[in-house]
Amino acid sequence: MKEIIIRNVYTKGKNMSVIHKFTGTQNNYSWENVDIHKYNGKFERVTKQVFIGPEEGSNNFHLRYFRLEPGEHSNLERHPHEHGVLILHGRAVVQLGETFTEVEPNDTIFISGNDLHQFKTKGNEPLGFLCVIKGK
Repeated sequence: MKEIIIRNVYTKGKNMSVIHKFTGTQNNYSWENVDIHKYNGKFERVTKQVFIGPEEGSNNFHLRYFRLEPGEHSNLERHPHEHGVLILHGRAVVQLGETFTEVEPNDTIFISGNDLHQFKTKGNEPLGFLCVIKGK
């Protein structure tokens, strides 16, 4: 059985807070006690880590990290919830509706609810980005 140690911060009269310390390296991000999952289970070289979500007691938002290896892409999809995205490393072409835009580190993207969207890597480096969505 895997031992899970989460750094909890307790404050008087408040809910439990959690810290997941960064354990990764440049362009290969990871956090302690955060599992790495295949993206939607069908993309071999695309992963997702949820480091703020239901397991941490976050009811209002989820913060996730996605990593797409060179030549990979996310689903072409649309759904009711919005996304806030920050590119951390790598380059990509992002489709928003019928518009295609190149993005790079430190670019931010707001994806409206029900907008068709997809990320496709560009170049020889993996793409890594943070994505915030409303809690489910």
